[in-house]
Amino acid sequence: MTNMSDDPDHSKQLARLPRAFDGRRATITDVAREAGTGKTSISRYLNGETGVLSRDLRARIEAAIEKLDYRPNQMARGLKRGRNRLIGMLLADLTNPYSVEVLQGVEAACHALGYMPLICHAANEVDMERRYLQLLTTYRVEGVIVNALGVKEELLQGFTQGGIPVVLVDRTVEGIVTDMVGLDNPAAVAQATRHLVDQGFDELLFIVQPVTHVSSRRLREAAFRETIASLGASGSTLVVDLANAASALGELDARVDAAHAAGKRVALFAANGPVALRVAVHLKERYGADWQASVALLAIDDSEWAELAGMTAVRQPTYEIGRRAVEFLHERLGGAAMPARECLLPGELVVRASTQRATGDTPPQATHEISQGK
Repeated sequence: MTNMSDDPDHSKQLARLPRAFDGRRATITDVAREAGTGKTSISRYLNGETGVLSRDLRARIEAAIEKLDYRPNQMARGLKRGRNRLIGMLLADLTNPYSVEVLQGVEAACHALGYMPLICHAANEVDMERRYLQLLTTYRVEGVIVNALGVKEELLQGFTQGGIPVVLVDRTVEGIVTDMVGLDNPAAVAQATRHLVDQGFDELLFIVQPVTHVSSRRLREAAFRETIASLGASGSTLVVDLANAASALGELDARVDAAHAAGKRVALFAANGPVALRVAVHLKERYGADWQASVALLAIDDSEWAELAGMTAVRQPTYEIGRRAVEFLHERLGGAAMPARECLLPGELVVRASTQRATGDTPPQATHEISQGK
């Protein structure tokens, strides 16, 4: 058997291995020692100040970095300069497809602009939102994007008063004046409600989660009431707590039965994707696979299952919302000092079989831009 330690080729291979393989990562001191220079020269090289270094010294530093497989600690370097390129993002519900799609836009924009997103999932818990916001201050994030359930003014004041820009997604926080990006809710709801009325539905029921903590839910419910009033249509609101929905769903059945007894065509308008899914499952359990012959369903959020179910939906510009939020932060970090901005983006009404005017042939799918945005 050959003793590997006596093999000259093996010894040469070991000599070429990075010194970081001794159990720790190479440091800037190791690079300086390998290159035969001081740490100041290494720092200048890493910071792009190569013009002050000789060609020979640059070559030695490059060779040392490659040999030692040196990777600078970007966090430490950022803190030394007062920048760490971290962007905090607080999400109320990462299981909601809306949040995932917004996050995709955030990640793409962060990658393009050189930021690192730090994602905090509060799981619809107000206490978790508070703890995460406090945690983000310890990480010295450069900016914060917030799409949360019950964030209070005082929780964000620590950022805004400290000069850390905050961008709100989809909702506002009372007492905080800052940039906000989201759907043009009044226009989206008005267009969708008019569509239901135009399709001949006599009784409309807007179904929404509790609105106390979420401004976008309040806006959508108010827009629904204003639109049916302006059209002279019959409609009402039903609040559903998805964590305890049995009672509200019983109320839903009673209202639908009463409308049917009066000879009315009923359309349900779900305020978001999670509500729509819960209602659709309930309707299927009650009426069977052909549930849409008994009651129509439309929703804000064009979830993946909506097309399979043939459900009409308002498609939100989720990716664009996330991208714009990061761009707003980037502009603020670059010194932009304009007043707080509200960017309301248009949605699309995607018309499918669930809201067709009469039973029979399924109409072709169509999309309609709801507004031009602001």
